[in-house]
Amino acid sequence: MTTNRIAFQGEPGAYSHEACRKARPEMEALPCRTFEDVIEAVRAGKADLAMLPVENSTYGRVADIHHLLPESGLHIIDEAFVRVHISLLALPGTPLTAIREAMSHPVLLGQCRNFLREQGIHGITGADTAGSAKEVAARDNRSLAALAAPLASEIYGLDRLADEIEDRQNNTTRFLLMSREPDHSRRAEEMLTSFVFRVRNIPAALYKAMGGFATNGVNMTKLESYMVDGVFTATQFYADIQGHPEDPAVRRALDELSYFTSMLEILGVYPADPLRKTQEQ
Repeated sequence: MTTNRIAFQGEPGAYSHEACRKARPEMEALPCRTFEDVIEAVRAGKADLAMLPVENSTYGRVADIHHLLPESGLHIIDEAFVRVHISLLALPGTPLTAIREAMSHPVLLGQCRNFLREQGIHGITGADTAGSAKEVAARDNRSLAALAAPLASEIYGLDRLADEIEDRQNNTTRFLLMSREPDHSRRAEEMLTSFVFRVRNIPAALYKAMGGFATNGVNMTKLESYMVDGVFTATQFYADIQGHPEDPAVRRALDELSYFTSMLEILGVYPADPLRKTQEQ
Protein backbone atom coordinates (compact mmCIF):
# COMPACT_ATOMS: atom_id res chain seq x y z
CA MET A 1 0.00 0.00 0.00
CA THR A 2 1.31 3.47 -0.92
CA THR A 3 0.21 6.79 0.56
CA ASN A 4 2.18 9.25 -1.61
CA ARG A 5 3.25 10.94 1.64
CA ILE A 6 6.71 11.90 2.88
CA ALA A 7 7.13 12.45 6.63
CA PHE A 8 9.34 15.12 8.20
CA GLN A 9 10.06 16.45 11.69
CA GLY A 10 8.76 19.90 12.60
CA GLU A 11 5.97 22.33 11.85
CA PRO A 12 4.82 23.03 8.28
CA GLY A 13 7.29 25.49 6.78
CA ALA A 14 10.33 23.97 8.48
CA TYR A 15 13.54 23.42 6.50
CA SER A 16 12.77 19.69 6.48
CA HIS A 17 9.43 20.56 4.85
CA GLU A 18 11.30 22.61 2.26
CA ALA A 19 13.57 19.60 1.64
CA CYS A 20 10.48 17.45 1.03
CA ARG A 21 9.17 19.93 -1.54
CA LYS A 22 12.48 20.08 -3.37
CA ALA A 23 13.26 16.36 -3.37
CA ARG A 24 9.72 14.97 -3.79
CA PRO A 25 7.44 17.81 -4.98
CA GLU A 26 4.80 15.31 -6.11
CA MET A 27 4.33 13.91 -2.59
CA GLU A 28 2.23 15.22 0.30
CA ALA A 29 4.42 16.32 3.22
CA LEU A 30 3.40 14.90 6.61
CA PRO A 31 4.63 16.90 9.67
CA CYS A 32 5.66 14.89 12.75
CA ARG A 33 6.63 15.96 16.26
CA THR A 34 9.91 14.01 16.63
CA PHE A 35 12.39 12.08 14.50
CA GLU A 36 11.06 8.90 16.11
CA ASP A 37 7.56 9.85 14.97
CA VAL A 38 8.84 10.34 11.42
CA ILE A 39 10.33 6.85 11.39
CA GLU A 40 7.22 5.29 12.93
CA ALA A 41 4.98 6.98 10.34
CA VAL A 42 6.86 5.13 7.59
CA ARG A 43 7.03 1.83 9.47
CA ALA A 44 3.29 2.00 10.18
CA GLY A 45 2.44 2.77 6.55
CA LYS A 46 1.20 6.32 7.20
CA ALA A 47 3.93 7.62 4.88
CA ASP A 48 6.06 6.07 2.14
CA LEU A 49 9.26 8.01 2.84
CA ALA A 50 11.03 9.73 5.73
CA MET A 51 13.04 12.93 5.28
CA LEU A 52 15.73 13.08 7.97
CA PRO A 53 18.48 15.71 8.38
CA VAL A 54 21.85 14.16 9.20
CA GLU A 55 24.37 17.00 9.06
CA ASN A 56 24.83 20.70 8.47
CA SER A 57 27.90 22.26 6.85
CA THR A 58 28.19 24.81 9.66
CA TYR A 59 27.04 22.93 12.76
CA GLY A 60 28.03 19.33 12.03
CA ARG A 61 25.90 16.23 12.52
CA VAL A 62 22.36 16.32 13.84
CA ALA A 63 22.27 15.01 17.41
CA ASP A 64 20.99 11.45 17.92
CA ILE A 65 20.23 10.82 14.26
CA HIS A 66 23.00 8.23 13.83
CA HIS A 67 21.55 6.23 16.72
CA LEU A 68 18.14 6.19 15.04
CA LEU A 69 19.23 5.15 11.54
CA PRO A 70 20.33 1.54 12.23
CA GLU A 71 17.51 0.99 14.71
CA SER A 72 14.81 2.35 12.41
CA GLY A 73 14.46 -0.72 10.19
CA LEU A 74 14.31 1.70 7.23
CA HIS A 75 16.65 1.99 4.26
CA ILE A 76 18.34 5.02 2.69
CA ILE A 77 17.24 5.43 -0.92
CA ASP A 78 18.38 9.01 -1.66
CA GLU A 79 20.16 12.06 -0.29
CA ALA A 80 19.21 15.73 -0.66
CA PHE A 81 21.37 18.81 -0.12
CA VAL A 82 19.31 21.89 0.79
CA ARG A 83 20.77 25.39 1.06
CA VAL A 84 19.68 27.13 4.26
CA HIS A 85 18.26 30.47 3.09
CA ILE A 86 16.92 32.55 5.97
CA SER A 87 14.18 35.17 5.65
CA LEU A 88 12.91 37.77 8.12
CA LEU A 89 9.14 37.32 8.34
CA ALA A 90 6.59 39.69 9.87
CA LEU A 91 2.88 40.51 9.86
CA PRO A 92 1.61 41.83 6.49
CA GLY A 93 2.29 45.53 5.95
CA THR A 94 5.00 45.77 8.61
CA PRO A 95 8.06 47.83 7.58
CA LEU A 96 11.54 46.58 8.40
CA THR A 97 12.18 49.66 10.53
CA ALA A 98 9.38 48.60 12.92
CA ILE A 99 11.03 45.30 13.88
CA ARG A 100 12.66 45.26 17.32
CA GLU A 101 12.86 41.51 18.02
CA ALA A 102 13.31 38.38 15.88
CA MET A 103 12.33 34.93 17.12
CA SER A 104 13.79 31.62 15.96
CA HIS A 105 15.68 28.48 16.92
CA PRO A 106 19.03 29.35 18.57
CA VAL A 107 20.95 27.81 15.65
CA LEU A 108 19.27 30.15 13.16
CA LEU A 109 19.77 33.17 15.43
CA GLY A 110 23.48 32.37 15.43
CA GLN A 111 23.52 32.30 11.63
CA CYS A 112 22.15 35.85 11.27
CA ARG A 113 24.21 37.79 13.81
CA ASN A 114 25.55 40.32 11.32
CA PHE A 115 22.13 41.20 9.90
CA LEU A 116 20.49 41.48 13.32
CA ARG A 117 23.30 43.71 14.61
CA GLU A 118 23.16 45.99 11.55
CA GLN A 119 19.38 46.39 11.88
CA GLY A 120 19.40 46.81 15.67
CA ILE A 121 17.17 43.75 16.12
CA HIS A 122 17.34 41.65 19.29
CA GLY A 123 17.18 37.88 18.82
CA ILE A 124 14.90 35.85 21.09
CA THR A 125 14.70 32.07 21.32
CA GLY A 126 11.68 30.24 19.91
CA ALA A 127 10.82 26.54 19.84
CA ASP A 128 11.91 26.12 16.22
CA THR A 129 12.00 28.02 12.93
CA ALA A 130 8.54 27.29 11.53
CA GLY A 131 7.04 27.32 15.03
CA SER A 132 8.39 30.84 15.50
CA ALA A 133 6.76 31.93 12.23
CA LYS A 134 3.49 30.37 13.39
CA GLU A 135 3.71 32.26 16.69
CA VAL A 136 4.44 35.60 14.99
CA ALA A 137 1.40 35.08 12.75
CA ALA A 138 -0.77 34.43 15.82
CA ARG A 139 0.37 37.55 17.73
CA ASP A 140 -0.74 41.14 17.14
CA ASN A 141 2.77 42.52 17.53
CA ARG A 142 4.30 44.43 14.62
CA SER A 143 7.65 44.82 16.37
CA LEU A 144 8.18 41.05 16.38
CA ALA A 145 9.49 39.02 13.41
CA ALA A 146 10.57 35.44 12.81
CA LEU A 147 13.68 34.00 11.19
CA ALA A 148 12.64 31.04 9.07
CA ALA A 149 12.61 29.48 5.62
CA PRO A 150 10.88 31.46 2.84
CA LEU A 151 8.32 28.64 2.66
CA ALA A 152 7.05 29.60 6.14
CA SER A 153 5.90 33.01 4.85
CA GLU A 154 3.67 31.29 2.31
CA ILE A 155 2.17 28.92 4.88
CA TYR A 156 1.54 31.44 7.68
CA GLY A 157 0.67 34.50 5.58
CA LEU A 158 3.67 36.60 6.59
CA ASP A 159 5.60 39.21 4.62
CA ARG A 160 9.25 38.57 3.76
CA LEU A 161 11.02 41.75 4.85
CA ALA A 162 14.49 40.47 3.93
CA ASP A 163 15.79 37.33 2.23
CA GLU A 164 19.08 35.39 2.35
CA ILE A 165 20.25 37.20 5.47
CA GLU A 166 22.42 34.31 6.69
CA ASP A 167 26.05 35.16 7.49
CA ARG A 168 27.43 32.17 5.55
CA GLN A 169 26.21 31.85 1.99
CA ASN A 170 27.29 28.19 1.69
CA ASN A 171 25.32 26.91 4.71
CA THR A 172 23.82 23.59 3.60
CA THR A 173 21.96 20.74 5.29
CA ARG A 174 22.20 17.17 4.08
CA PHE A 175 19.05 15.05 4.33
CA LEU A 176 18.52 11.32 3.85
CA LEU A 177 15.35 9.88 2.33
CA MET A 178 14.41 6.52 3.84
CA SER A 179 11.85 3.87 2.92
CA ARG A 180 10.60 0.53 4.19
CA GLU A 181 12.30 -1.36 1.34
CA PRO A 182 15.88 -1.04 0.07
CA ASP A 183 16.63 -0.19 -3.56
CA HIS A 184 20.03 -1.37 -4.80
CA SER A 185 18.94 -1.55 -8.44
CA ARG A 186 19.86 1.96 -9.56
CA ARG A 187 23.12 3.05 -11.13
CA ALA A 188 24.36 6.61 -11.51
CA GLU A 189 27.66 8.33 -12.28
CA GLU A 190 28.33 8.52 -8.53
CA MET A 191 26.77 5.98 -6.17
CA LEU A 192 27.05 6.04 -2.39
CA THR A 193 26.83 3.21 0.13
CA SER A 194 26.11 3.94 3.80
CA PHE A 195 26.68 1.42 6.56
CA VAL A 196 27.29 1.00 10.28
CA PHE A 197 29.74 -1.41 11.92
CA ARG A 198 31.42 -2.38 15.17
CA VAL A 199 34.99 -3.59 15.20
CA ARG A 200 36.07 -6.79 16.92
CA ASN A 201 37.97 -6.51 20.20
CA ILE A 202 41.43 -7.08 18.76
CA PRO A 203 44.49 -4.76 18.62
CA ALA A 204 44.38 -2.12 15.85
CA ALA A 205 41.03 -3.46 14.66
CA LEU A 206 39.83 -0.16 13.20
CA TYR A 207 43.12 0.44 11.38
CA LYS A 208 42.98 -3.05 9.88
CA ALA A 209 39.29 -2.71 9.01
CA MET A 210 39.93 0.51 7.09
CA GLY A 211 42.88 -0.95 5.19
CA GLY A 212 40.68 -2.72 2.67
CA PHE A 213 39.23 0.57 1.41
CA ALA A 214 42.70 2.06 0.87
CA THR A 215 44.14 -0.98 -0.90
CA ASN A 216 41.09 -1.27 -3.16
CA GLY A 217 40.95 2.44 -4.00
CA VAL A 218 37.52 3.00 -2.45
CA ASN A 219 36.96 6.58 -1.29
CA MET A 220 35.41 6.92 2.17
CA THR A 221 33.63 10.28 2.34
CA LYS A 222 32.52 10.01 5.97
CA LEU A 223 33.50 8.06 9.08
CA GLU A 224 31.98 8.94 12.43
CA SER A 225 32.00 7.15 15.77
CA TYR A 226 29.40 7.28 18.52
CA MET A 227 28.75 5.44 21.75
CA VAL A 228 26.12 2.73 21.97
CA ASP A 229 23.76 2.66 24.98
CA GLY A 230 25.87 5.27 26.76
CA VAL A 231 28.80 2.89 27.28
CA PHE A 232 32.29 4.23 26.54
CA THR A 233 33.61 0.81 25.49
CA ALA A 234 30.76 0.12 23.04
CA THR A 235 31.58 2.19 19.97
CA GLN A 236 29.74 2.03 16.67
CA PHE A 237 30.88 3.62 13.41
CA TYR A 238 28.84 5.20 10.64
CA ALA A 239 30.44 5.42 7.19
CA ASP A 240 29.67 6.64 3.67
CA ILE A 241 31.72 5.38 0.74
CA GLN A 242 31.67 6.08 -2.98
CA GLY A 243 30.54 3.11 -5.02
CA HIS A 244 28.02 0.26 -5.15
CA PRO A 245 28.40 -2.98 -3.13
CA GLU A 246 28.38 -4.89 -6.43
CA ASP A 247 31.44 -3.00 -7.70
CA PRO A 248 34.40 -5.43 -7.46
CA ALA A 249 36.56 -3.00 -5.47
CA VAL A 250 33.76 -2.17 -3.03
CA ARG A 251 32.88 -5.84 -2.63
CA ARG A 252 36.47 -6.70 -1.74
CA ALA A 253 36.72 -3.80 0.72
CA LEU A 254 33.48 -4.80 2.47
CA ASP A 255 34.59 -8.43 2.62
CA GLU A 256 37.80 -7.38 4.32
CA LEU A 257 35.89 -5.07 6.66
CA SER A 258 33.55 -7.90 7.71
CA TYR A 259 36.53 -9.97 8.86
CA PHE A 260 37.43 -7.36 11.49
CA THR A 261 33.89 -6.48 12.60
CA SER A 262 31.38 -8.01 14.97
CA MET A 263 28.49 -6.23 13.20
CA LEU A 264 28.15 -4.76 9.71
CA GLU A 265 24.86 -3.43 8.36
CA ILE A 266 24.26 -1.73 5.01
CA LEU A 267 21.86 1.19 5.55
CA GLY A 268 21.44 2.18 1.93
CA VAL A 269 22.76 2.34 -1.63
CA TYR A 270 21.77 5.48 -3.52
CA PRO A 271 22.82 8.07 -6.12
CA ALA A 272 24.77 11.11 -4.93
CA ASP A 273 22.90 14.40 -5.00
CA PRO A 274 24.28 16.57 -7.86
CA LEU A 275 24.81 19.37 -5.30
CA ARG A 276 27.31 17.18 -3.44
CA LYS A 277 30.09 18.18 -5.85
CA THR A 278 29.27 21.87 -5.37
CA GLN A 279 29.38 21.46 -1.61
CA GLU A 280 32.69 19.60 -1.74
CA GLN A 281 34.20 22.42 -3.79
